[in-house]
Amino acid sequence: MALFNRKNNTAPSAAVATAVDPALAALSGDYTIDPAHSSIGFTVRHAMVTNVRGSFGEHEGSLKLDGHHPANSSASIDVKIASVDTGIADRDGHLVSGDFFDAEKFPLMKFRSTQAEQLGGDAYRITGDLTIKDVTRPLSIDLEFNGSATDVYGNERVGFEGSADILRSDWGLTWNAALETGGVMVSDKVKLNFDISAVKAAAPQG
Repeated sequence: MALFNRKNNTAPSAAVATAVDPALAALSGDYTIDPAHSSIGFTVRHAMVTNVRGSFGEHEGSLKLDGHHPANSSASIDVKIASVDTGIADRDGHLVSGDFFDAEKFPLMKFRSTQAEQLGGDAYRITGDLTIKDVTRPLSIDLEFNGSATDVYGNERVGFEGSADILRSDWGLTWNAALETGGVMVSDKVKLNFDISAVKAAAPQG
């Protein structure tokens, strides 16, 4: 289902250009990300031999899906850096310190979309600006649309999951320590993971 703008190298006919998928159109609206049923996390190589996984417990965001004009769809997410959780308190404390995120000075990590496209089937790519500390750089996230449903409370939901690989040094996160056996303590490459459930806002009355 084409939630976002589909790439097409040929000029569509007028009939095709104006056709709207009814199922897609029905999803149009503003959505709030449900933090209780969503997760934003990361995986990074530690000491060259294993992976450390973590997540951010506090985040908020919104989606705007436009089934009539899918190119107008957008996403916005704010993540509270101090909510990082890797399962080890001392490591979390180091991550929020000035060596890494400096959460006291830069409390939020932010993403604002600028473009989205369908890659085929339910696969999508959303591109935008990711801000960490005082650095803003472009980021593309590959997503899979998991579908839509009405939950037991009558809320209309949509779900997405996806990931993106970044180099943390691109955002000024350069702390490291050399290992006696060669290599470094923390990989520069970080995989970001997203599992998003969003609830559609109620239609205005009157």
